[in-house]
Order: sequence, then structure tokens, then C-alpha cells
Amino acid sequence: MIYVKPDRRLTPLLCAALCAATMSLATSGAAAQGVPQNLPTVKLSAGMHQIQAMVAATPSQRQTGLMYRKDMAQHEGMLFIFEQPTQQCFWMRNTLLPLSIAFIADDGTVVNTDEMKPQTDESHCSAKPVRFVLEMNQGWFDKKGVKPGAKIAGAPFNTR
Repeated sequence: MIYVKPDRRLTPLLCAALCAATMSLATSGAAAQGVPQNLPTVKLSAGMHQIQAMVAATPSQRQTGLMYRKDMAQHEGMLFIFEQPTQQCFWMRNTLLPLSIAFIADDGTVVNTDEMKPQTDESHCSAKPVRFVLEMNQGWFDKKGVKPGAKIAGAPFNTR
């Protein structure tokens, strides 16, 4: 048997690498497991139309979004909340549902909408910087007459 004395200078580096790998695995959450998120919800409205929206407010929650969901009730959606208004771009990788997207200004005004096909990497971007993005089942905004300039009401839009 051969004994090799370890180089003690590498011990902190190996420990740091192992800790980083462990933390990455522990925080990958639902996305790595292919499990839909179950997030807190907020009530919104578009005119007389009520919306029950899950709130994705952290980077991890926003990154996973509606990935892996197989169905969603017609009045449900997901509201993405960002810290600062910037141009927001979304894609549909690992998203099984066809979705419509609305980019929303701080006061609840719809800036622009788009239709998104499942499991594609095509970018869908806001026409100007926004902090809020609402995803609903495909066609929801058109069916309800929600167009650019329309207002979405609810607690997130009353805070600024």
C-alpha cells in the first residue's frame, strides 16, 4: 500500500468547491426536479375579469416560472415581479402550456402583450422597461379584450 500525504494548501479549495456544489444542488429546487412551483397568490383584476395569480418575486421563482405545469385554470396565472423596471424578455423552455404574456407598467397599465408557444426558446420582450409581467393561458388577454393601455388592478400596482 502506498500512502500519499495530501497537500494541505488544497484543503480549503476542495472544501469550498464541495460546499458550492452542495449548495447548488440544494437550491436548484423545483426546476431541477421537473416539479411545478406552488407559490403564494395575489388577486388581480382586468376590468370585471378576476385573476388569481401566483407571485414569482425571487430570481429562482422567476427562473422556474410556469415550467412543468400541465394545466392551469382559466382565471389563474403567474405575476412576475422584478426589483427595477428593465426590458423583460421571456422564453418557454420546459413550459408545457401555451401562454399569453402581458408586460405591465408600475401603475398597472398593459404596455404590450404577446402569444407564446410551448417549449420554445423564442424571446418575447417588453416594448419598454417594466417591473411586472403576467402570464395567462394562451388567448386570455384577447378573449377578455385586454390590450395595451388597459389597466390591471391589484395590490402590487398600488404600492408605488
